[in-house]
Amino acid sequence: QSTWGGTATTGGMFRAQSAFTSVCRFASKLSGGSTKNGRDSNPKFLGVKVFGGQTVQAGAILVRQRGTKFHPGNYVGIGRDHTLFALADGVVKYHWSKIHQREYVFVQPICDMEQVILPPPRTEKLFKAVR
Repeated sequence: QSTWGGTATTGGMFRAQSAFTSVCRFASKLSGGSTKNGRDSNPKFLGVKVFGGQTVQAGAILVRQRGTKFHPGNYVGIGRDHTLFALADGVVKYHWSKIHQREYVFVQPICDMEQVILPPPRTEKLFKAVR
């Protein structure tokens, strides 16, 4: 045996292992590292769906929003996710209230002789009629 630890049959290719010697491996490829990016959420499709002057049917979604950028006026309901929807068939009107500093969405019902219009909800007392 030689100092390399090999024998005549192995040709002396391996080193002798001792208590003080450790095996060291080198990387064959560079490390890619990690990234903090790579996530994205699905689109929520928020915004105004029906604009002023357009006609809508009852139940139509007028505005999808987070929070109350637009507030419900006459014949407009609000969902638990702040979606505004029409409560009656009619024409959509948007109105900026200088008093309340808010934007309101109204539906002005279409008056037909055959159709009976229900009185507007309590909110009519708070706002001036939009003409």
